[in-house]
Amino acid sequence: MTETRTEHTIVNPSSLPKPSGYAHGVRAGRTVYLGGQTALDADMRIVGGGIVAQFEQAFSNVLTTLAEAGGQPRDLVSVTIYLTDVDDYMANGREIGRLWRSMAGSDYPAMAGIGVTRLWQREALIEIQGIAEIPAHRA
Repeated sequence: MTETRTEHTIVNPSSLPKPSGYAHGVRAGRTVYLGGQTALDADMRIVGGGIVAQFEQAFSNVLTTLAEAGGQPRDLVSVTIYLTDVDDYMANGREIGRLWRSMAGSDYPAMAGIGVTRLWQREALIEIQGIAEIPAHRA
C-alpha cells in the first residue's frame, strides 16, 4: 500500500496563549484543523461573563487561528461545540447566534453541540473546534 503524506504546518498565532502539548491549528494542504479553543484570553485566564462572553472569546480564538492559516470564516466546513451546560447555551441561543453572524456571517457549516461534564479548565463553559477548507484560488 502506498502512503501519500501531505506537508503539515503548525499554526500557533502569537496573539493567542502559547500552547504547551498541543497546537492551536494544523494546516494540511488546503485543510485547516482547528484545535479546541476555550475562552482563554491573552493572559491565560478564562473570561468571565457567562456563556455568551465565553462563546465570543472561544470563537474569536478559533477565527484567529483560521486567519493565521490563511483562512476566512466562510471556509469553515465543520464546527463542534462542547458545552458544560447545554440548557444555558440554548437559553442564550439568540445572542450567541447574533455573535456568530457578526463574527462569521450567516453561512453556517455542519455543526454539532455536545454536552460534557467538564472541560480542561474548570472555569470553561465552552470549547469550540473546527475544520476549514481553503478554496484553491486562495490557497
